[in-house]
Amino acid sequence: MANSPPRLLDGIARAMQHMSSRQKVIAQNIANSETPGFKARELDAPDFSSLISAQGGSPKISRPRITLSSGMAALGARAPQGGGTILDRDTSETKPDGNNITLEEQLLKMGKVQADFAALTNIYKKQMSLMRTAAGK
Repeated sequence: MANSPPRLLDGIARAMQHMSSRQKVIAQNIANSETPGFKARELDAPDFSSLISAQGGSPKISRPRITLSSGMAALGARAPQGGGTILDRDTSETKPDGNNITLEEQLLKMGKVQADFAALTNIYKKQMSLMRTAAGK
């Protein structure tokens, strides 16, 4: 425990990794905005309950874990694709060719990722400054 990073820094690192992956998915959506039949994708929200349970607490709310049963598969359900990538349900329109990507929506999402990343970077800098001050440097 003495050599492990503080939980706040671990949470920031996980959130930044998620935002990096989300930025890649959004970039893929933008690149495929004119591909017929392409559906917008999004990343599943990260689960930070392990950070709470590592402190000895138990999360009050947790995301349900869904596993694909044989009955579900028989009805045509498919297992989620790896990496937490899911189809984006918040699309405003679908083009006649089946593509549902709107560049404006994707650019707004990219802007939010950028703003969130900047906020987390500032929190990280403040935390490191506090740690240096506590260490007497």
